[in-house]
Amino acid sequence: MRIYLSLRKNDKSIPFNYQELLTGVIHKWIGKDNGVHGKSGHYSFSWIQNTIASKKGINLKDGAYFFIGTYKESLLKQIIKGILEDPEMFHGVKVNDVQIKNIPDFSSSEKFLMASPVLLKIKQEDKISHVTLEDNNFEEVLTESFKNRLEKANLLSEGISIRLNPETNFRQTKLVTYKGIKNRTSLAPIIIEGTPEQIAFAWCTGLGNSTGIGFGALK
Repeated sequence: MRIYLSLRKNDKSIPFNYQELLTGVIHKWIGKDNGVHGKSGHYSFSWIQNTIASKKGINLKDGAYFFIGTYKESLLKQIIKGILEDPEMFHGVKVNDVQIKNIPDFSSSEKFLMASPVLLKIKQEDKISHVTLEDNNFEEVLTESFKNRLEKANLLSEGISIRLNPETNFRQTKLVTYKGIKNRTSLAPIIIEGTPEQIAFAWCTGLGNSTGIGFGALK
């Protein structure tokens, strides 16, 4: 399931790197001591959509929104409860409305855009490396990463495949700094092939590493 949050415009410019602020607000809504903060596989959330950049930062346009997805209905209810109690976000941004969207009826092959850049990490000896679109093994690592998350959720991992959509030339790598750490990430249209349940899990919880802090959400 997902919730789509319509937002009131900001009253002062939002920093370009607002991901930490957005993560903090979601943590506030979930509440303390819940065991899901910062963990991949439980939920994902997009970056704010419909924004405009200025020299000072980012401003929201009419119709600005973002969404939060999760496979756990109880977690979504907790987030909604937190929003109703305190809809204020940051820099004057406030949640005006919440819309719930159930999981669509997916087929065995679906095309997606990314609503936040995907972060992929692999461990080589004692070093953690980032894998991006510039690496030949991007699709393989992305698929294997998602298989691992399916297995942790006790879902079937066989038969899943994630690849770049060859019908579009849009490809972008992006350096994202989060709490002082620089992360090499990727944005590109993708195709996921698998069972409807596997694809629904990706739609709800995102792809790659660190979905709990705003990476890897799918439109």
